[in-house]
This record gives sequence, C-alpha cells and structure tokens, in this order.
Amino acid sequence: MENGGYGEVLEDANEHCPGPQSESAGKSDTCQGCPNQKVCATAPKGPDPDLILIAERMASVKHKILVLSGKGGVGKSTFSAQLSFALAAMDYEVGLLDIDICGPSIPKMLGLEGQGIHKSNLGWSPIYADSNLGVISIGSLIPDPDQAVIWRGGKKTDIIKKFLKEVYWGELDFLVVDTPPGTSDEQISIVQCLKEDGIDGAIIVTTPQEVSLIDVRKGVTFCKTAGVKVLGVVENMSRLYQRLTDANFVRSSETGELTDVTKWALQYISEQAPELLGLMACSQVFDNSGGGASRMCQEMGIPFLGKVPLDPQLCKAAEQGKSCFEDQNCLVSAPALKSIIENLLPKIVGEHGA
Repeated sequence: MENGGYGEVLEDANEHCPGPQSESAGKSDTCQGCPNQKVCATAPKGPDPDLILIAERMASVKHKILVLSGKGGVGKSTFSAQLSFALAAMDYEVGLLDIDICGPSIPKMLGLEGQGIHKSNLGWSPIYADSNLGVISIGSLIPDPDQAVIWRGGKKTDIIKKFLKEVYWGELDFLVVDTPPGTSDEQISIVQCLKEDGIDGAIIVTTPQEVSLIDVRKGVTFCKTAGVKVLGVVENMSRLYQRLTDANFVRSSETGELTDVTKWALQYISEQAPELLGLMACSQVFDNSGGGASRMCQEMGIPFLGKVPLDPQLCKAAEQGKSCFEDQNCLVSAPALKSIIENLLPKIVGEHGA
C-alpha cells in the first residue's frame, strides 16, 4: 500500500507508518517495535535513480510480458522459449529476458549455449537466436555451466536492474521475461522496475494436479497485490501423447521384473493390426480430478488460455534449442501452443496487431 508518496508500506509495518522513503523512516515514534525499523532507518531515501535509466531503455519496448509459475518443473521456460519463437516467426521484434538467476535454462532452449554477451558503446548486446529474436540470460555470463549461482536477494536485484538498464535491445514489439518459480526477490524486483513503464501482464504456467494449482493461486494473488494483470493460465503437460511407434513395450513378471518386448510388440501389431501403427497413445499423467487449471480459473475469475500436452517431441525440441513450430514431429504440442498464442495476442495488442 502507498503512504503519502513516501513509498510502499509493508504489510507488517506499524500503524501510521511514515513510509520507507520518508526522512523519518525508522526514526519516528511510530516506528518503535516495527520489524522493519532497522532496514528503513538505513535504506537510501528518495526515488531510485536506476528506475530513470530503466525507463529510458524500456521506452523502445512496446509490450512486456512476464511468464510465471508457482512451482518448478512445470515447463515455464519451455513455454517462454516457444512463445518467443512463435512471436519472432510472426515477424515481431522479440526480446527474451531470463531472470531465473539460479537456474537459467533459456540459453539451452534457444540453442545459444556457450555464447557470451558482448558490450558495445550502446550497452550490452543481446545474443540473437534469429535476426529478430534477442536473448539475455545470466547463463551467458557464466563460463562454466556447472557453476552454481549462490546469491542473496540484493545481488539478484542488482543483476536484474543491470540487465534492464544496460542491455540495448533496440526497437522491440515484445519483451518476454522468464522468471524463476515462486513469488520472491526476482518477481518483486522485475515488477518494481517495470511497473512505471507498464507491464502488459503475466502468463502463469502450471500442471493439472492440485499440488501445483495451490501455488498458482498464490501467484495470482501476487499479481493482484502487485497490480499486474493476469493475462491467463496455461495448463502444461495436461496429457501424454505419443505415437505408438515411438513407445517402448515391457512385460512385467510376478516379481516385478521388467522385460523389454518392444521389437516383438511392434512386429506383432504390424502383422496382425497394421492400422494401429498410425495411432497415438494418450494417458493422463497427472491427477486432474479437481478440474485442473480450467476449473481454478473459473473459480478465480481469470482467463484460461488452454492446455499443452506432454509431448516427448516438444521436450526434444527444447533440448535441441529449436522451435517446435518448425519441427514436423511436434504433432500435438505445436497446434496447442499456436492456439494459445492466437488466443493471447488480442489480449495484449488488441485485434489489429502491435
């Protein structure tokens, strides 16, 4: 909440808090006993000068999209990468900013592993996956891919600010921001840095089971508290789809020992029921008895953008740093993602384009 122009007041602050940017912050009688008193007393006062530099950089960016997830491993970075590929294929100028400081996977998913960020007189230059798709990630600043980034919140905020104020993107139609799981330092920092310049909204990626949706609800609450529009929720890995000819077949013994019988099974099908070889097997991997993301969106009054199946071919495309839209093998995931993106775009750019 705001307090007389003296900055946002934390929820656990004392009543009549003067605001953390006030000259009396941490010193006023009303600050006595507040858990934030020491921080407020020592924090720098006045507007953050970095925000002015960030605003200058962001002036050439038309639309900013955050991609969030409540839990790790739901395919958020895969979605961010494929969304960026899709927008670039539609002839938009696209930037993809990876602020998952401790687990940057975007360089691999864009086929940019081993390529470093360069500096010019205009600032840091993005690495280009295509002529109209630039990428910035801390993964491109670390020479050893096995090196862990062990940073506290303040240092994470510093590098996010550095990316925003020093990277020269040029004219962009879209800046897609891939965030880490949860609602912590990185998410708070990016919202604070971009809020004044305008964030078009956030896409939240989840899997169907309730254990994932619990954290999505928290993500929705974060967006509402931070004043960020929820563009919609994507349910990833809704079902597993796999061509029968790509499947492995096993036989289980009474002791639980598994024997591979793939060669025999495919030969048998080929001889006895060859028409089955063109089918795809479909199975429910995660429990969605609670209605999945679609029902949750109805209950919370937020848009449901659609479902993306768990497609081994999409996983392979991500591992190889390729667009699933150019891979003829992504028979079920590419159309699903295309439908979601076509549903999403009017919410951002209107009916008539950027």
